[in-house]
Amino acid sequence: MNSMLHSRRSLLARTACGFGSLALAGLGGRTGRAAAGVSPRGLHHPPRAKRVIFLFMQGGPSQVDSFDYKPALAKYADKRVEFDVARTMKTTAERVFPSPWKFSQYGQSGQWVSELFPEIGRQVDEICQLRGMHTEGVAHGPATLFLHTGATNLIRPSVGSWITYGLGTENENLPGFITICPTAAKGGPRNYSNAFLPTQYQGTAIGRAGVPVAQAGIRHVTNDRIGLVEQRRQLELLQSLNREQLSGSPDDDELEAAISSFELAFRMQQNAPQVMDLSRETAATNALYGIGEKDTDDYGRQCLLARRFAEAGVRFIQVNYADNSNNPRWDQHSNLQKHAFHARAVDRPVAGLLQDLKARGLLDDTLVWFGGEFGRTPFAQGNDGRDHNPKGFTVWLAGGGVQAGTSYGATDEFGYAAATDRVHMHDLHATILHLLGTDHERLTFRQAGRDFRLTDLYGRVVSEIFA
Repeated sequence: MNSMLHSRRSLLARTACGFGSLALAGLGGRTGRAAAGVSPRGLHHPPRAKRVIFLFMQGGPSQVDSFDYKPALAKYADKRVEFDVARTMKTTAERVFPSPWKFSQYGQSGQWVSELFPEIGRQVDEICQLRGMHTEGVAHGPATLFLHTGATNLIRPSVGSWITYGLGTENENLPGFITICPTAAKGGPRNYSNAFLPTQYQGTAIGRAGVPVAQAGIRHVTNDRIGLVEQRRQLELLQSLNREQLSGSPDDDELEAAISSFELAFRMQQNAPQVMDLSRETAATNALYGIGEKDTDDYGRQCLLARRFAEAGVRFIQVNYADNSNNPRWDQHSNLQKHAFHARAVDRPVAGLLQDLKARGLLDDTLVWFGGEFGRTPFAQGNDGRDHNPKGFTVWLAGGGVQAGTSYGATDEFGYAAATDRVHMHDLHATILHLLGTDHERLTFRQAGRDFRLTDLYGRVVSEIFA
């Protein structure tokens, strides 16, 4: 009879393989475990940047209306010119559509920027423009997935997950990969997924597209019912059960990630609320980002959060200018004039972010990446729109070891196809990893008998843009 008597702690420990394992199985999802990573993780060479802030412009901003000045569009305005059209894969005569916006040269470098982005134009001496970009996928879904994961047809890890898998986080009290107000469309969570990488490297979403970031937060990050001492006692009991369960399945990636996530969640209570509290910022900083003004308040708050997360040691921060519709924000197949609305929303916040990072000494080791999944055509779609264009477009980088006040690559005279010093999306991924001190060919993960990497079998480091 005495053999049936146990303490509560003993009973819980002995039943860890019973109801405890059921609860943990539900938490982990039991969707299958990835094979162990085989890459030599960590730095492969001295880094030029420690972290990345990715300013994602969902929908494809028009390069010929923003950063790629093409006088030929005015010269051939409304004339029919033959283009090899990506959407139809046919050569057809299309009506050339000149930009409605004027371009001017800015800064000591004299880089051309349209009147859509006057504030970014004033920061052009901090920027390196890649004007010969090209990518895969002519529709938003495939192109967006390719931008984020390097693949259009497979479930692959996102760039933020690869970076945190390779380098970890600078701050163990915060996630290494954060995405602010991500969209549920065009791939949705796959764009910040860990896929087959260990679960702990998935992105942490703060808020969602379509909801003001002022209302966003990390759910349940604080506990107002139980004090920290009691929470720690509960966590220690739970983790002892988890570790005992893990001892019987030492290769269970999802269980190991769950254990790590509990510890991180506990530490985040003391750190995340302070990092996300924008009330600590000065009126001058708020004004720099356009916070408090109708057009710029929301994206300004997102950019300011990004600076605070970067300052706190988050490795990869994505700031999404996005919504959840079938027609993403920059997707003007008609009414191209709406580009002006979107440009007003992001121009001042992005310029403010660059200025703020530089003033705080963070721009030197923070790589800022601005761009969408593709560009737009220089010829008209309908009366006043532009179609998708993966053949040639512009993204820009700033800080983090790139040459400031420069441009690299070029499209043809109409701004349609990358012509010289072309940079494929795989090349951009390889270059970003290199700037972070990681060799894109060595950062691999063995899955289903194959070594996968972000850049698949391709990718060239564009060392010509390095400072």
